[in-house]
Amino acid sequence: MATVAVLDANVLIPNALCDLLLRLAEEDLYRPRWSPTILDEVRRHVPVPPAAIERRIAFMNAAFEDALVTGYESLIDQMGNDPKDRHVLAAAVTAEADSIITCNLKDFPYAACQPHGVVAEHPDAFLLGLWARERRVLLRVLGEQAASTGRRGVRMTTQQILDYLAKAGASRFAAAVRPHVPPADDAPALP
Repeated sequence: MATVAVLDANVLIPNALCDLLLRLAEEDLYRPRWSPTILDEVRRHVPVPPAAIERRIAFMNAAFEDALVTGYESLIDQMGNDPKDRHVLAAAVTAEADSIITCNLKDFPYAACQPHGVVAEHPDAFLLGLWARERRVLLRVLGEQAASTGRRGVRMTTQQILDYLAKAGASRFAAAVRPHVPPADDAPALP
């Protein structure tokens, strides 16, 4: 059975990282979870027009019908992690998640998560773990992700997607994958 992972808002905000994580969930490499509170945080911090973020959230909830975690509110005050992120751990406990994928590991100390059977994992480490097990799938998905760009502008290459992933915190993953992706001579590296 696939790992259940709560996606913290900070991994749903960078578009390239969010897109890759959702595509990998579509491949059944893990089962994503999030809460209304996490989605509200995404709404507040994504630098796109409100209508665009509402479309993204509607797509996420439609594509992953069992991802939205509710009924966690009574657990929030019982969580021992950073007060502003207790709602994330409470959602993970309610969802019986194996992990929380977050860029803010300091807000989810082992001592607070371990009693609930939850591990906080950086997206870089999470993606590297998937890379170690499913290289062909990840290479295909990254290629599909690049191919899906360009509807409203310039089409990106897989190398450029890796540039964005590195900027979003998945630099070790991007470095591990990069040698396996053909260089794109016609596309400059992103600034």
